Amino acid sequence: MTTTARDVNASAPLEPAAPVSTPTADRPAKGWFTALLRRLHFFAGLLVGPFILVAAVSGALYAITPTLEKVIYAHELSASSDAAAVPLADQIAAAEAYLGDGASPVAVRPAPAPGDTTRVMFADASLPESTTRAIFVDPATTEIRGDLAAYGTSGALPLRHWISDLHRSLHLGDVGRWYSELAASWLGIVALAGVGLWIGRFVRSRRGRRDLLRPNRRHRGYRRLSGWHSAVGIWVVLGALFLSATGITWSTFAGANVSDLRAAIGGGTPALTTTLDGSAATAGDHAHHGDAATTPTGQANAATFDAVLAISQRLNVDSGDVEIRPPSAAGKAWVVQEIHRSYPTEVDAVAIDGSSMQVVDRVDFADYPLLAKLSRWGIDLHMGTMFGLANQLALFALAVGIASLVVIGYAMWWKRRPTRGLPSAPARGVLRHAPWWGVGAVLVAAVAIGLVLPFVGYTLVVFVVLDLLLGWRPRRASSSARRDTATR
Repeated sequence: MTTTARDVNASAPLEPAAPVSTPTADRPAKGWFTALLRRLHFFAGLLVGPFILVAAVSGALYAITPTLEKVIYAHELSASSDAAAVPLADQIAAAEAYLGDGASPVAVRPAPAPGDTTRVMFADASLPESTTRAIFVDPATTEIRGDLAAYGTSGALPLRHWISDLHRSLHLGDVGRWYSELAASWLGIVALAGVGLWIGRFVRSRRGRRDLLRPNRRHRGYRRLSGWHSAVGIWVVLGALFLSATGITWSTFAGANVSDLRAAIGGGTPALTTTLDGSAATAGDHAHHGDAATTPTGQANAATFDAVLAISQRLNVDSGDVEIRPPSAAGKAWVVQEIHRSYPTEVDAVAIDGSSMQVVDRVDFADYPLLAKLSRWGIDLHMGTMFGLANQLALFALAVGIASLVVIGYAMWWKRRPTRGLPSAPARGVLRHAPWWGVGAVLVAAVAIGLVLPFVGYTLVVFVVLDLLLGWRPRRASSSARRDTATR
């Protein structure tokens, strides 16, 4: 995994590259594909590296926010005792009395375990979109333990929401999400190109193969940086590909393409029917990460929360992490859904008619298509909720590793600079020496990737234009020098 123009022994002074033999018309140059990978890895790493670096650093912070949240908001999340809970209606009444003005909850999350608080969530026009006002209630004493803003159906509290928005959009709204889509789209491509270069070096090298798996401490200068880049890169490459693939599903343009593809092949997430006339509601994999929670209209009877929870528990809702949502509009059903994101995954849901207490629909995770299950697991792993603290620490280490690759890559590029000016890029014109089928395969792959990952397509065009300009300037200067010589 390297962003270098060529492999050299940096312990010795840089020397001019050896002349490259010109291939004949009927014999394309050997190694053209490796040269193409090197050039792609170089330009993508150089130009997209800052976006990947920001995503990696903010992602490392986000990975540990579930644990930080438990520490920073311990008072709000913890009850004063682990005594038996009073009915939900009493807890909701305490939260409504605390707010006053006839407030009615948009959702309730009962205490998941003894010693935890119940979260009663209210709409608040003064808060940003998709944000609710969460009142934390001691389930045994109905004491109000806290009052915080909670974002989306994930229920992220202020710290986690701030870091999540930084990671997703740099706090720049929808336009800011383009940065994360660019980073996620290119991360996998840069990683795959790096793997190709690493394999090529591993095949060519016989004595130094061990150095490709762990840095050789005896090396100095550029060679030491290259060793660290190669070794760290090969150890984190699978994680980088995983983060790229799962991160793309959150993106604006590529994410829509992925959703359409999943729906076309029958891999979409089953939707829960919430309308009382039998039509289905829309379900989404990423609702827990930041989509808006449904806002009920009208006054919800507090006692009904206990009733619908009891019905759902007799069916398929058997975990402690549950959210109860009143009808979002007339003709809608109550929804009780598991929100347990740790393994084993429990996201079963049931819809109940509040007037007749009849079950309208139910969705069980066990009945999800395999692709929908894989998507659910991938998202939870990406967010660090699947395996708790171990998952979070692994993500933190992975993000730090990716960030270090970007920094080391820039350091390698700077080490390669001549006495004056900037380091040169790997030799251009590799496709001119490729066989016809190679050129065709590269063009087809570029178009296909650009259609699925639009930001890759846009930036590929920028790379090509930049490459042409960089090649045009020296040729123009050379032509001008020859004309000046001819006129003397």
